[in-house]
Amino acid sequence: MSMFDQDLPRTAANYVPLSPVSFLLRAARIFPGRAAVVHGERVTTYAGFLERVRLLASALARAGVGVGDTVAIMAPNTPAMLEAHYAVPGLGAVLCPVNTRLDAGAIGFILRHSQAKVLLADTEFSAVLAGVATGLVVVDVDDLGNGARIGSVEYEAFLAGGDAGFALRLPDDEWQAIGLNYTSGTTGNPKGVVAHHRGAYLNASANALTFGLGPDSVYLWTLPMFHCNGWTYTWAVTLAAGTHVCLRRVEPALIFAEIAERGVTHMCGAPVVLSMLIHAPEKRAFPQVVKVATGGAAPPSTVIAEMEAMGFAVTHLYGLTESYGPATVCLPQPGQEALPLAEKAAFMARQGVNTPMLEEAAVLDPATMLPVVADGEAMGELMLRGNTVMKGYLKNPAATAEAFAGGWFHTGDLAVMHPDGYVEIRDRAKDIIISGGENISSLEVEEVLYKHPSVMEAAVVARPDAKWGETPQAFVALKPGAVASEAEIVAWCRERLAHYKCPRHVAFGPLPKTSTGKVQKFDLRERARRL
Repeated sequence: MSMFDQDLPRTAANYVPLSPVSFLLRAARIFPGRAAVVHGERVTTYAGFLERVRLLASALARAGVGVGDTVAIMAPNTPAMLEAHYAVPGLGAVLCPVNTRLDAGAIGFILRHSQAKVLLADTEFSAVLAGVATGLVVVDVDDLGNGARIGSVEYEAFLAGGDAGFALRLPDDEWQAIGLNYTSGTTGNPKGVVAHHRGAYLNASANALTFGLGPDSVYLWTLPMFHCNGWTYTWAVTLAAGTHVCLRRVEPALIFAEIAERGVTHMCGAPVVLSMLIHAPEKRAFPQVVKVATGGAAPPSTVIAEMEAMGFAVTHLYGLTESYGPATVCLPQPGQEALPLAEKAAFMARQGVNTPMLEEAAVLDPATMLPVVADGEAMGELMLRGNTVMKGYLKNPAATAEAFAGGWFHTGDLAVMHPDGYVEIRDRAKDIIISGGENISSLEVEEVLYKHPSVMEAAVVARPDAKWGETPQAFVALKPGAVASEAEIVAWCRERLAHYKCPRHVAFGPLPKTSTGKVQKFDLRERARRL
């Protein structure tokens, strides 16, 4: 034992387990009168926010919720969802946000697998929940004031039965679970990703630092809070003592109105949200620059360029449910502002470097676990390691062991490492197209398609081919009022790509998406097989 370990114990004076619950306690103490949560005409201060969280925690405790119990919530971006992010972990319980676009079968699996004890359910979803929420204490959140009730008590009445002086507790061990988020599996049942207090604290801190959040920040909730706990911005905005502006529906008119009228400074969303704003028929002017973080899918450089031209400052983040949301960020380099917009946007489309609280993001050869050559060409798998990686998959030790093989978390994303140390994803391992023995990056083809003046959205998947094994199949959604033919789109690609990379077939129409804006390529692959 070193002399530095002798008579120097860990005590309550020099060690406190990290938990984002402490962010609310601090914000309410320092800024009690500052606006914490805005929802329509309702404004709640930080003192009021903490009081409501204590009421909810107390009410849940009286309903039998304790350390290690699961509390599920199915709600849009409302104050109840924010309150649950503090009240549930403040009891030592585990919060399980449920994707609001799932079907009854998937929701039922999650409620059973998570062993949820209480379900907080927005009445908008009463119909889908009615048959699967049996055996649970159901609390109806009637945010709209006219919803069908399936529970035993309404949320405000539930809070009224709580104690405003209830003491929130920090975990005994920061490795204790804080959240359970289910991945949107394309086949079979989703996997339950277990997050811990330490990771949530650190990732939220990294987000506040990376995104420049502060007490004057006004954060608009265009990102679903159920997705990776809102990429941990549910906690990061409170850490900064900023203002949460809730938004039930992601609609361009509502977003522009909130930006203009509330003085919004920050927001997040998948590239599809950015595309909605770019192509909105009516826009509102606003004097401030709005910082917008995007991720969930690689944003085409054209989307980044058009957002910047509209007055938004784009930050590109990359992450997964297993990494609490953002794990890498495309940090700007000195002098980048002087670059032509197209060149700057192409750089910003990279996934970038590890966020401040993630130990490392590397591109490794999965066979040897050695780094690939950092030349921007050699492809490997993007892997992560650090304190902001999940505990593992609930009740699935085999999947956990596979994900952590070799001491790294395997993302399943194929990437290159540029000489400057910036990562760029080229494809999901399952999305790579192998045509005549040659690898084709669907993202590379999509990047070219997005540059066509008539194309609003594009996705490329493998289509079975008798001669080549598979070839690229393009699915394209055109801009409102735009016209383009299959031959024109194919010719556009052939002028800009090696011919073997070009789609031979193009299908037009809306692209299927998940609730977080990711294109459902498994659906498109099925369509391609039937064409």
